[in-house]
Amino acid sequence: METLQIKDKKFAVSIPEAEILEQVRRVAGEINRDFAGREPVFLAVLNGSFVFAADLLREVKLPSQISFIKLASYEGTASSGAVKELVGLNTDIAGRDVIIVEDIIDSGLTMEYLTGLLAQRHPHSVSVCTLLLKPGNLKVNLDIRYKCFSIPNDFIVGYGLDYDGYGRNTRDIYTVVD
Repeated sequence: METLQIKDKKFAVSIPEAEILEQVRRVAGEINRDFAGREPVFLAVLNGSFVFAADLLREVKLPSQISFIKLASYEGTASSGAVKELVGLNTDIAGRDVIIVEDIIDSGLTMEYLTGLLAQRHPHSVSVCTLLLKPGNLKVNLDIRYKCFSIPNDFIVGYGLDYDGYGRNTRDIYTVVD
């Protein structure tokens, strides 16, 4: 079992890169089908979704745009429960189909905040696309249209996700083992 040490924690591979890319292609195919003939705006939530967003967009065959927003609710290994908008949206989404690209949905509080924020800008539609979902930890009811994986409520790193800023640069996803 391949392990990774980041600061005071040890992690083991839980989702290898090949499985991740297979699911990214599947979800991109669903988006290509569902948005055929339309021009969606992908809204990637930084920092964690940058790797997922890049791989996803390379598989999307639609005319589309991408923009970025940075929100924060994590401190260390746990959600703080308070969402702070750090970098705002700079693309006009009025009347547009928006697909939010997120790395992980844990409590759902960040996504609930973001969808409410976007609704104020009058998009035609808002869809959520997440790499990872922790259904056992959701605190709010969300319509998550596109999902690559459902995972247990473990702390993970890799493929864009971090532990205090480290571990984003791995190709696989790792789960904490100690």
